[in-house]
Amino acid sequence: MSEQRTRHDWTVDEAMALFARPLNDLLFAAQSIHRAHHAPNAVQISTLLSIKTGGCPEDCKYCPQSVHYDTGVDMHNLLPLEDVVTAAERARAAGATRFCMGAAWRSPTNSQTRKVCELVRAVKDLELETCATLGMLTEEQARALAEAGLDYYNHNLDTSPEHYGEVITTRTYQDRLDTLAHVRDAGMKVCCGGIVGMGESRKDRAGLLVQLANLPEHPESVPINNLVQAQGTPMYGAETISPLETVRCIAVARILMPRSVIRLSAGRTDLSEEAQALCFLAGAGSIFCGDRLLTTPNPSFDSDMAMFDELGIAPQAS
Repeated sequence: MSEQRTRHDWTVDEAMALFARPLNDLLFAAQSIHRAHHAPNAVQISTLLSIKTGGCPEDCKYCPQSVHYDTGVDMHNLLPLEDVVTAAERARAAGATRFCMGAAWRSPTNSQTRKVCELVRAVKDLELETCATLGMLTEEQARALAEAGLDYYNHNLDTSPEHYGEVITTRTYQDRLDTLAHVRDAGMKVCCGGIVGMGESRKDRAGLLVQLANLPEHPESVPINNLVQAQGTPMYGAETISPLETVRCIAVARILMPRSVIRLSAGRTDLSEEAQALCFLAGAGSIFCGDRLLTTPNPSFDSDMAMFDELGIAPQAS
């Protein structure tokens, strides 16, 4: 089996075999591939802003923004353009090169899409890369966002097809794949990953990564999120996975998708600096910076910069 050749025909059994490798061997393989395609001591920084919070009709069992669960999230409608620009300016000043905007919609209306297009154009004027996650998109909406200058669209698969029904029932796996196809057809880059620690098995984690690796094109950005448990959601109290299992997820993702940027995403507050260092060694090349990710906590900018300094890592443009 060649690990350097870009493939789209991985099997779950092959991914499971990678997960089962001795950790030192797995890290060596992943770091070797990482160095072949990416700067080994540089990490891209993104900032995420919730531009519309709460009130989502989906029943994702991990999400505090769902209307199905009482989580105490303060709901707000779409933020004014001035507020978004101010947040983007702060992110740029802090060293972020990509500004991501998230809205808690099942799928935006055409009118809502036009308003987001205005936000995209304003952020692009600040010479930042743009990313948005708005739910499901039609072909026309994807084209409109692309024409406005949106660089990346985030739409996660969340988990394996087999475990998906335990996580969400209001949207199908195929719905997610259809939106990814619309994004690709419109010419935008794809940001697509998933969440670990939702009660899934290792085979499910392998299945998620295989789904991503076997897309017609690998996502340019692959966020690996550790579940941030929100009180009031059905997954509050779920059994967590070990930090080393997260490291293995990063390493396997790196091997399956050599040129993708693997993002160590939500849940970093539950990882020590040592665990995060292993994630970077395993092939993570991007993080979200800032003390909030939509509605969940995140390490502070200063603590991240102190960690980078200790590790000899430099923030990098995309």
